Amino acid sequence: MARYIGTFLISLVFSFSLVWVWVALAPLAYLDPEYPAWVAKQHMLASCALGDLVVVGDSRAAVDIIPAALPMFATNLAVGGGSPIEASLAISRALNCPSPPRRVIVSFDAAHFTEPDLFWERSVRFGFTTPDDLRELRRVSLQLGDPSIYDIRRGGVPSWLRPVLYMLRFPTYYFNSVAKGGVFLRWWNNRASLAEVTATRGQYFFGTEPGSSMVAVEGHMRAFKPLPVLDHYFDRMLALLAQRDIEVDFVAMPMNQATRKVVRTDVSDAFAGYLVAYSTRYRNFHLIGDAMPDWPDRWFGDAFAHLNPAGAQRFSAQLAAWLSATAGGTTEHAERSAEGVVQ
Repeated sequence: MARYIGTFLISLVFSFSLVWVWVALAPLAYLDPEYPAWVAKQHMLASCALGDLVVVGDSRAAVDIIPAALPMFATNLAVGGGSPIEASLAISRALNCPSPPRRVIVSFDAAHFTEPDLFWERSVRFGFTTPDDLRELRRVSLQLGDPSIYDIRRGGVPSWLRPVLYMLRFPTYYFNSVAKGGVFLRWWNNRASLAEVTATRGQYFFGTEPGSSMVAVEGHMRAFKPLPVLDHYFDRMLALLAQRDIEVDFVAMPMNQATRKVVRTDVSDAFAGYLVAYSTRYRNFHLIGDAMPDWPDRWFGDAFAHLNPAGAQRFSAQLAAWLSATAGGTTEHAERSAEGVVQ
């Protein structure tokens, strides 16, 4: 009996070890379909092949801004679920490149300043963060008394242990993806997606429907109150760029009219005021146009206010025209020309 139990335990440990090796070495085979986009952007950062203009922000910016349509060599580093944390980390790495970007476009919807999104599920799980990044987040969270990102959904695991398990790709954190991905069935699609996002310099689509009248997140917000930890990383990013005298434009992505009609006035006013206050603090930071612009519903591809392919082409063409018109101009010239970005 003891021999049988010993054999069973050895087999169990061996099987678990094989799964652990697979989880650690073959994430493209099973992780979510958005994982390749994150990998492509990490590769671009690591190679420092960024160009003159870098875009950071959330999924709307990842969809709406097509680098190939812009009048300069550009890279779109915005990611789905991205917050000021990921943007700050990306900018820090970009500024360490031999030839850092000369201009940065930042874009977040209001909710990405006020609530947690997918930091552990994507940023950590997809390997975008390093152990040092997580230690810094813990330090900042404790200093500010804001555990909203670092301690969210720990599942009974101590806060100090969870980052270690993620960094080691401990299998229990990845079993769900392995099961949904059929162990290895996502390999071919994820490889193709990695090549596509690399070719588009970081742009990729979510919904592609020919219109959406669904109300996005802004329409459900009752107030705009930034989380201290997200505000900290936003300020940190702007301070880094100010030290290098790099121009930063906050360009809000359009939302559909169905959403804009129900956004509370106090929410939109508070969001705009928040950005204007930062433009006063940092002279190189400019709010371009409306903080919550809207377009007709037909240009949107899903319920999250991501532009469809026709909408992204339209937006990128207008952004390109604005960038061309303001190249080498003054801040005042840029601000006077701002309406052309989202008409």
